[in-house]
Amino acid sequence: MRLTDNQRGAALMIACMTTFTLNDACMKALGAELPLFQAIFLRGVFSSVALYGLARFHGGLSLPVGAKDRWLVALRTGCEVGAAFFFISALFNMPIANVTAILQALPLTVTLAGAVFLREPVGWRRWLAILVGFVGVLLIVRPGTDGFTLYSVYALLAVVCVTVRDLAARRMSAGVSSTTAAFFAAFGVTVLGAVGSLWTDWVAVSAASVGLLILATVFLVVAILTSVMTMRVGDLAVVAPFRYTSLLVALVLGLLVFGEWPDAITLLGASIIIAMGLFTIWREQKAKD
Repeated sequence: MRLTDNQRGAALMIACMTTFTLNDACMKALGAELPLFQAIFLRGVFSSVALYGLARFHGGLSLPVGAKDRWLVALRTGCEVGAAFFFISALFNMPIANVTAILQALPLTVTLAGAVFLREPVGWRRWLAILVGFVGVLLIVRPGTDGFTLYSVYALLAVVCVTVRDLAARRMSAGVSSTTAAFFAAFGVTVLGAVGSLWTDWVAVSAASVGLLILATVFLVVAILTSVMTMRVGDLAVVAPFRYTSLLVALVLGLLVFGEWPDAITLLGASIIIAMGLFTIWREQKAKD
């Protein structure tokens, strides 16, 4: 049976979100074996080599010609570095489902940032959805309670970094290949790990840790490739909602692998964020029709 573009797009989005979350699970498992910066550096080396090989296979790496594109690639890379540090730090110290649930606010934060910084039109309904969605985020992080830690702030800062990263990607011209942008991002994260490792006492890497690093690299590369392919297949309104597959996968992995399950308030907050995200995606599509 031949799949339609929307069906292929949905399948690619599910694969993308699943592999991103499997990569996160591998990194969280590594947190029990390796220091933060050692894990970041080693995965960065593996990922950079893999992405460099892919770039060479597809015609090689090429620096952007225009000054604007070079600045945007640099900005995107810097945000990727910040996101990696904050997200992996939070992942090492928080339940995977909680961190993943906070990241589900991305459709809301990207819409908000696009309206504020890029002057993209946003109606009152989407403004309301953003506000309600942030209430869901507050239910998850719960500032002022015992569950609110520095790593809760790190998870929120990761959302900020990814939001700016995605806005930078929006502004890049079509002449900047996705593989090139991804390679520079991976290389930047590797440099972060290398610098941080200067003040880190390295530990011996076990065979199990090497296996997890290889798995994390494979999952990450597949996730990056499918994320590019997803944006080129199907209608956004049909494909985008499947991004929330990541939370379902994180819940299952958290329970089966790490023995974690979010409490009722966290699940309520995640449900609110997803509902508002779906509404925002729908309204964006309506505005374009």
